[in-house]
Amino acid sequence: MNEYKGSLDASGKRIAIVAARFNETYVKNLVDGAVDCLGRLGADEEDVDIFWVPGSFEIPFAARAAAGSGDYDAVIGLGVIIRGATVHFDLIAREAASGIAAVGRDTGIPAVFGVVTAETLEQAAERCGSKMGNRGWEAAQSAVEMVNLGQAFRGREEAEALIGEETGAATGAETGAESRPGAAPDANESAAPRGAGKKAGDGGRTPRV
Repeated sequence: MNEYKGSLDASGKRIAIVAARFNETYVKNLVDGAVDCLGRLGADEEDVDIFWVPGSFEIPFAARAAAGSGDYDAVIGLGVIIRGATVHFDLIAREAASGIAAVGRDTGIPAVFGVVTAETLEQAAERCGSKMGNRGWEAAQSAVEMVNLGQAFRGREEAEALIGEETGAATGAETGAESRPGAAPDANESAAPRGAGKKAGDGGRTPRV
């Protein structure tokens, strides 16, 4: 049995952070947490880009654009949605979650959902760097881990493809040697016995008339 885990090494990784301006006071804490985490894991400041969008509903659009650009190894969506007296909260939260998930499935680039959904302002504050930790930090760590796990998958596929090519080349060489004119018979093949085709007991001589 083999086990694979993505490392937490962000060195050399290009990361895009898409952040919502709505509830910006809280979202800024998420962004700071994500940037701090990436730096501690070895990412270069120049390899981290932050894109601000109006709200969490717009995160999937920008995330897909970033993932599809080919410039980034992972995309992190950060926002804060706080429940109000209407169903607006549920609609935005559902669209943001499903949209970010679709980016990862459709592009093959890790897209991490780092949007805080809270019932109250107090809950939002707790999840943006207070008592409950920082969702931005957690999202950044998840992004790095998934990038490195994806590289492990690609490394295994490349190794298996190389083994397949070498096996095919060896098989072709053996087949070519067997089909060459004048090739020596296989040592396991039995030679025809002397006098084959003669009647038993005639010693191979021509009978007298």
